[in-house]
Amino acid sequence: MTETALDDAYRLLHEAEITLDGRPVGVLAAVDPRWRRDNYRQCFVRDFVPAALVHLANGSTDIVRNFLDTVIEARGLARDMAEHQVQPGVMPASFWVAEDSDGSQRLRADFGDRAIGRVAPVDAMMWWTILLCAYVRHTGDAELARTPRYQQSLRMILTLCLQGSFEIFPTLLVPEGAFMIDRRMGVDGHPLEIQALFYATLECAHTLCEPADDEDRALLERAARRQSALRSYVRSYYWLDLPRLDQIHRFTDEDFDDAQTNIFNIHPHSVPLWLSDWVPDDSGYLAGNVGPALIDYRFFAQGNLLSILFGLASDDQAHRILNLFEARWDDLIGAVPLKICFPALDDGEWKAITGADPKNRPWSYHNGGNWPVLLWPFVAAALKSGRRELADRAVESAHKRVPQDKWPEYYDGRHGRLTGHRAHFNQVWSATALILAHQMLDDPSILQLLPGHSA
Repeated sequence: MTETALDDAYRLLHEAEITLDGRPVGVLAAVDPRWRRDNYRQCFVRDFVPAALVHLANGSTDIVRNFLDTVIEARGLARDMAEHQVQPGVMPASFWVAEDSDGSQRLRADFGDRAIGRVAPVDAMMWWTILLCAYVRHTGDAELARTPRYQQSLRMILTLCLQGSFEIFPTLLVPEGAFMIDRRMGVDGHPLEIQALFYATLECAHTLCEPADDEDRALLERAARRQSALRSYVRSYYWLDLPRLDQIHRFTDEDFDDAQTNIFNIHPHSVPLWLSDWVPDDSGYLAGNVGPALIDYRFFAQGNLLSILFGLASDDQAHRILNLFEARWDDLIGAVPLKICFPALDDGEWKAITGADPKNRPWSYHNGGNWPVLLWPFVAAALKSGRRELADRAVESAHKRVPQDKWPEYYDGRHGRLTGHRAHFNQVWSATALILAHQMLDDPSILQLLPGHSA
């Protein structure tokens, strides 16, 4: 059954391939004939990452290089967008190839102007940088990264991420809708997923950037200091386990003393009642968001897994996060790996925070849905932490439903037992996540392509 499922996944990957002037440059988000007119017929930067890693592992490097080139080319299209300003360094969320009446092809791009929330994607430039690093590590083609337009792109990304702000935190401030959770979900501020991607981007930039002058050297020094500060900050202030919850439970607020422990003025009664009984003694996790008077106690899988994978979490924290997955398997994995966040916003809270978004109703889509694409970072994090048994268990669980259900985008329900109400079928990153999970199980050295691992 495994070979049949993987063959079908590869068929979908090849069927979804996008070409520009005869060159493969990416893949469609989904090959679902019911949805030919919407943005699932585009190539999303974040969606392409597991497909790109599959191609690299198979030695098919041309499509990855073409993709990296095409995103830079699409970035140049931002100059033609007079209706709003796109900051230098921001990469498009997606691109597509349009055909004119004479059969000629034109590259088009979405910088958030077509997105549901009209928000430019912060994570696209980060995933692009991470993928460039993976490509260089796999091929040894460091000359590509040294070309002027690649160096310029890397400098623009660093400059944008490190620009001054009114904050004193080392974390990166972003609005709602700027990453994988691209609809209103109360995740604006300093969401964990962005901090993990930011941390990896800073590491990749240190590897790939070649300073041409003192200004470039100063930029790289700032990046190194920011990465170190970000690591210490997230490990200290985002971490939640029973000792930390006990400390928060006994916080005094309005504390202005120099020796204060409650530096964010977190109110103890903001801790959810369910939490202390849910976290086992030997477990813990990184909070979804931390800021002034805010800790988002929801468990966000992507942020925690990427923090393990990229080394933002300490080894001990990684071990405890995976202990939590093991102990709360039904909640965090469910019938189909993997729940994007736990618990879901429910009832009035859902209506108030999401604007009563019907797609994000409780236990659906980004509000507690199960996403097969999260299988690959789970397997990668488990393998990195020496927990192969958890990786095997998750892959086995995915095989029971995802291929037979025609590669849906997401699943609904408290345990993910229902196919998503508005899920697309033949979702390419659902298929490539399973392929990549198998590749990593067969050859864990694939992990060395990613930041946080020795090249």
